[in-house]
Amino acid sequence: MALTKFNYNSFDLTTAASKGLAFNSSANGFETSSSSSMVLIKTLTASSDSTIDFKDGTSSVVLDSTYPIYLFKIINMHPSVNNHIFEFQGNASGGSGFNETITSTTFRAYHNEDGSSTNLAYPTNDDSAQSTDYCHLANGVSNDNDASLSGTLYLFNPSSTTFAKHFLVNLNFYEAATVRMTVNHFTSGYFNTTSAIDEISFRMGSGNIDSGTFKLYGIKDS
Repeated sequence: MALTKFNYNSFDLTTAASKGLAFNSSANGFETSSSSSMVLIKTLTASSDSTIDFKDGTSSVVLDSTYPIYLFKIINMHPSVNNHIFEFQGNASGGSGFNETITSTTFRAYHNEDGSSTNLAYPTNDDSAQSTDYCHLANGVSNDNDASLSGTLYLFNPSSTTFAKHFLVNLNFYEAATVRMTVNHFTSGYFNTTSAIDEISFRMGSGNIDSGTFKLYGIKDS
């Protein structure tokens, strides 16, 4: 059996800094690859924005059949207006705006800082029933200087043209209440369309998103 030795100087590893290498069918046989199944696609930083939008094919955003699951991370989102709703919507490929039909359900748990009140409840005003409005994800977010909202949204197989598009959301935020409290808000539902969803938009029901970091990841091999 013959062995072939390559001169290491023949490999250009400059573009592979801090990344792994994988074989491909190109002339040099290599490409950079991620060692993780979760790949960071795009980071957006809010600064008094009316919406934060992720659109496939725009500004290096990928939101198509490349990954079966997409994960959005919202980190320290701070609103400009007190006691309003954080919400989101999607847009189907070739659609005219963020007005897809959504059915969702939600529940929340809270605990205030002095320990005097706790609750687990189903807030009926925050769910959607075949609605084309933005879907509520958190109701009553505080705009105190030290207040913010953080959490995750999973979107499953958005490029499918066979099934509805399911999502799962878990957010924690500082509520705009007389007695300060933490609220853990859970929302799940689906876009009731067989068209591919390739755009996602976040916003406050009133006012702007003053600040915050929004990250989009693709999860492969899932």
